[in-house]
Amino acid sequence: MKIKFLITGGTIDKVYNELDGQLVFKKTQLVDMLNRAHSMVDTLSEVLFLKDSLEMNDADRSLILSKCLACEERAVVITHGTDTMVETAKLLGENIQDKTIVLFGAMVPYSVNQSDALFNLGFALSSVQNQPSGVYIAMNGKLFDFDKVQKNRALGVFENIQVL
Repeated sequence: MKIKFLITGGTIDKVYNELDGQLVFKKTQLVDMLNRAHSMVDTLSEVLFLKDSLEMNDADRSLILSKCLACEERAVVITHGTDTMVETAKLLGENIQDKTIVLFGAMVPYSVNQSDALFNLGFALSSVQNQPSGVYIAMNGKLFDFDKVQKNRALGVFENIQVL
């Protein structure tokens, strides 16, 4: 099984800029993360853009959707900022039924000590290989259906919501 990675940025890919103290994008951290984790999974990655998810717009989400629909791989993992991850997952979940797609990110950048990035990456890789077709969010050691999840900003975690 080959897994397609679509990279969109988010906190996971930010690095500390020593000149102004800001977190910025320079390049994706994904290849370094996969190497550091000694991943043996067959992957193909594509950087769509490197953005904070709060700066993503409908055109960005449409690009993610079109790339998911167009790729040959049936297993897709998307790096994404946590603030609007649920919004993107809903768009994908409402439009794609024949692939397994897992979105993940990090609350702390990979480049910063005590990051949750490697844990979330490993969990996303495991999930995309073991779940049936559908769209999921893999965060905090839990796997969420795209339409039953929310980010609890006060606690800094993702949690299930009740769907009536």
